[in-house]
Amino acid sequence: FVKVEYKNFEIDLSSLNSGFLQCTNTNEEIYRAEGRERSQHRCYGAAHHGSIKVTRNQTKHIEGETEVHHRPKRGWVWNQFFVLEEHMGPDPQYVGKLSPYNCSLKDPVLHSNSDKGDGSVKYILTGEGAGTIFIIDDTTGDIHSTKSLDREQKTHYVLHAQAIDRRTNKPLEPESEFIIKVQDINDNAPKFTDGPYIVTVPEMSEMGTSVLQVTATDADDPTYGNSARVVYSILQGQPYFSVDPKTGVIRTALHNMDREAREHYSVVIQAKDMAGQVGGLSGSTTVNITLTDVNDNPPRFPQKHYQLYVPESAQVGSAVGKIKANDADTGSNADMKYTIINGDGSGVFSISTDKETREGILSLKKPLNYEKKKSYTLNIEGANTHLDFRFSHLGPFKDVTMLKVIVGDVDEPPLFTMPSYIMEVYENAKIGTPVGTVTAHDPDAANSLVRYFIDHNTEEERYFTIDASTGTIKTAKIFDREETPWYNITVAASEIDNPGLVSHVPVGVRILDVNDNPPELARDYDVIVCENTKPGQVIQTITATDKDNSANGARFHFSLDEGLSLNPNFTLRNNEDNTASILTRRRRYSRSSQDTYYLPVLVSDGGAPALSSSSTLTIRVCACERDGRVRTCHAEAFLSSAGLSTGALIAILLCIVILLAIVVLFITLRRSKKEPLIISEEDVRENVVTYDDEGGGEEDTEAFDITALRNPSAAEELKYRRDVRPEVKPLSRHHPSSSLDSIDVQEFIKQRLAEADLDPSVPPYDSLQTYAYEGYRSEAGSISSLDSATTHSDQDYNYLGDWGPEFKKLAELYGEVEPERTT
Repeated sequence: FVKVEYKNFEIDLSSLNSGFLQCTNTNEEIYRAEGRERSQHRCYGAAHHGSIKVTRNQTKHIEGETEVHHRPKRGWVWNQFFVLEEHMGPDPQYVGKLSPYNCSLKDPVLHSNSDKGDGSVKYILTGEGAGTIFIIDDTTGDIHSTKSLDREQKTHYVLHAQAIDRRTNKPLEPESEFIIKVQDINDNAPKFTDGPYIVTVPEMSEMGTSVLQVTATDADDPTYGNSARVVYSILQGQPYFSVDPKTGVIRTALHNMDREAREHYSVVIQAKDMAGQVGGLSGSTTVNITLTDVNDNPPRFPQKHYQLYVPESAQVGSAVGKIKANDADTGSNADMKYTIINGDGSGVFSISTDKETREGILSLKKPLNYEKKKSYTLNIEGANTHLDFRFSHLGPFKDVTMLKVIVGDVDEPPLFTMPSYIMEVYENAKIGTPVGTVTAHDPDAANSLVRYFIDHNTEEERYFTIDASTGTIKTAKIFDREETPWYNITVAASEIDNPGLVSHVPVGVRILDVNDNPPELARDYDVIVCENTKPGQVIQTITATDKDNSANGARFHFSLDEGLSLNPNFTLRNNEDNTASILTRRRRYSRSSQDTYYLPVLVSDGGAPALSSSSTLTIRVCACERDGRVRTCHAEAFLSSAGLSTGALIAILLCIVILLAIVVLFITLRRSKKEPLIISEEDVRENVVTYDDEGGGEEDTEAFDITALRNPSAAEELKYRRDVRPEVKPLSRHHPSSSLDSIDVQEFIKQRLAEADLDPSVPPYDSLQTYAYEGYRSEAGSISSLDSATTHSDQDYNYLGDWGPEFKKLAELYGEVEPERTT
């Protein structure tokens, strides 16, 4: 017997195995005894077996109060039931029983008259899962679950129950709603949804440094019991790490964890429900922890002394060795720089750092010579470039070692005394003439003998020979400086004991000049002299060139040819500056009398011996203006000398072209007219035959030669037509040319007429021939004044210069007006 007292309620639970009891307000009665509203409560429960009896406490009488009785209300009383999840029994699971009870607050509990136990009451169940998951005994009201339920899928079911009269099928009470809750059991283990984990933490971290927080989830009901209460623990990873049992935060558990000692850790974390009690479910995950590097280890050379062998033949700039200091750190914490801090080889060697391998590369700065120095000592330092001042107490992050470099002896090729040679030889030197000598020696201690030879890689090197023992170079051909002034050859030297070791040296040979080329005029000069020039006037300045260099031909001497008589027209003046001037010696020059003069000039150089050459200058006579401009140099240009301007000449030429065009047009029109086929008998042209015969052109000179008719003195031997061969011979032959001067024209014409009459090749009709003859030249001579300029006269014609530009030419011919031309 259990007695539960709650204010005005007293609940007796008899034969109650298990369950839950709750009272809620269902009565709307107003309890006025305490002066405030109070509701009656409905009492409901869930029990496997037993009944619920609700009785009301006896009301105590208080002074001044009277007991008030009210009629209680009857009704079906049920609210919620519980069913365990994951039921695996063979029989349906019992949920509860529906029974009509009275929960009146005032009256004592009275059994309902609705259900007398005779089976007249029928219970009906509807709602979620009714008939499938939950079934009810319609007579007793017992509810059972036929399936195994999972709270994680559905937490509760809402159903409706009603009691009806089995005979009348009328409801005995209104329909009531109740809930069947699925009661949780611990059937889900905690899970880590984000595992496994990968995390890093710096080495040498302080103890308790947070690494990672892990979280496990449990699908059980966190509001009921401890099924979802998780506790964390570490299964693997101690004593290096620890985990907070409530929060799941993983922390370091040791001081100064060294990455160089151990870098990777695998930590297993367990999460257990039921607050870690025995019987709880658990899940685990793995956390992979890696210690990251910090610069806590200084570099160290494995040895304090090193030795390196380098042959003396090593090339400057080449790498000759490597050295490395070890550093237990990684990444940038292991970067370092190598330097040579002191030693006698600091000026001969240099060191650099390879960023990939972190090695020191030793290179050669200067050539080595075993005969001069056989070893060097270097002190090399390796230091970290990225320092962490938190670990500066661990010591200096650098180290020093000593390196001894031993120079190895190598058989070297001969060494020339000079890097290059310059030699000289005169051109035209005989073959075998010595040019110079090259010298080489063996730099090794053995001092072997040296043999010389010339590399004949080009044609130029075949111009010289060399003595194999002495190194003397001689000429092999005769040279011409003006053709090739310089030669470049390569001389090689090798040891007699080891011919494979060869060294080379360039040799330049300069060809010296010999005065073997005479001077010549610099160009072909076009010398012009004006007709009205004055005596002593410079008309041309000439210069000369010499193929020889300045030492043998730079100073020239000009003179006229001494073998000729004194030139009355021109003279030559040597200017002593390698030039000469040509001067006039006459007052006037006439184109009509002589338009060209020739002046021989002799040029000699200043070499030893001196060489000379002769050239002839051509001087033309030209008409010039007063200012010296050349007007014309042709004697036949009379129109220009008559004073016609250029515009007038152009106009005349245009008129001639127009007239020629009109004549050609007229001839074309005449030819286009057709001749009548029948000629009238009265046509006066009956003895004149017209035919179109253009002849053979300019080259046909034998068909008809009219010059013989125009001038009997020019007549030649009778020439026949080339198209017709004559059958008879002419009456007489021409007289010799000596007798043609005295022949009579009348007699000549008669002779021609007789030949034409007897010639069978002439046409059978008369032809008209015209003969013209001007006669011989007059014995009186010419009365023209064109040649009067060549004669001398004492008359003064200076007044012609005042007559204007129309008399300019006449004034130049007869007057004393001189043009201003000087050259």
